[in-house]
Amino acid sequence: MMGDRTVVADVADELARRVASGEYVPGGLMPSVRQVAEEFDLNRATAQLILGRLESYGFVDAHRGKGFVIRDVRAEGGVDVYGRLFRLSMPEPEIAAEMFGNIVEEERGIALEALLAYTGGERPLDPAVLKVEIDELESLARGADPDAHRMLSIELGLLRRLLTALGLSVQRAVLNSIGELVLDVPEAVEAYFAVSPDLHVLVWRALVAVWESDAGPSQAQLALFEDLFGMYHRKVVARFEELVGTAESGAAGEVAATA
Repeated sequence: MMGDRTVVADVADELARRVASGEYVPGGLMPSVRQVAEEFDLNRATAQLILGRLESYGFVDAHRGKGFVIRDVRAEGGVDVYGRLFRLSMPEPEIAAEMFGNIVEEERGIALEALLAYTGGERPLDPAVLKVEIDELESLARGADPDAHRMLSIELGLLRRLLTALGLSVQRAVLNSIGELVLDVPEAVEAYFAVSPDLHVLVWRALVAVWESDAGPSQAQLALFEDLFGMYHRKVVARFEELVGTAESGAAGEVAATA
């Protein structure tokens, strides 16, 4: 039996997982208060709290005299709902991998736009400010056991600075939401370091060197950067698939190891 302090959250997450996996069909009714109480050996007041928690998650709508109706959370849910769906999808590798692929594609587009726009235009940020964060990134990368969560947080912070400098406030908001999604799932964080943490540092150092130089990069260099950036994100997705154990993880792992 679950501990008293976590029973509401734990049972709510289990019921939300059933919604996320399709076990409970959109438009149908959730189990009643009585049914939840009986299945999980709870009193009815606690079961009512649990169903109320699901409503606050955005997974169900309460209808007086009818009960809690299951929402089509994949079609109707916002970022918060998507994040919870992603976290709860970990026991369903195929679903988790599909969702992560979508997250990475969105993040790749925002990050690439920010890096190319900042490189190709005026660069108002003081490079010294960026270097402080890159120095911390390097210090972590050289440690015996690099803190991937902290490193990814720093890199997201660097991108956030660039988006702010460019006035891309909507993209920054989306990036912030993506960061919350990814940082909440250990497998996703680890996947972002499918290549050595040292290489992350080298890329940021190279970008700052370009930003400090009078002559910007050539078109050929920009094209190469885009190709490498795309390759990196493919490795990230492959590593995630390997970590969650999709059917294709063996092949993905080979690609990540040999690329």
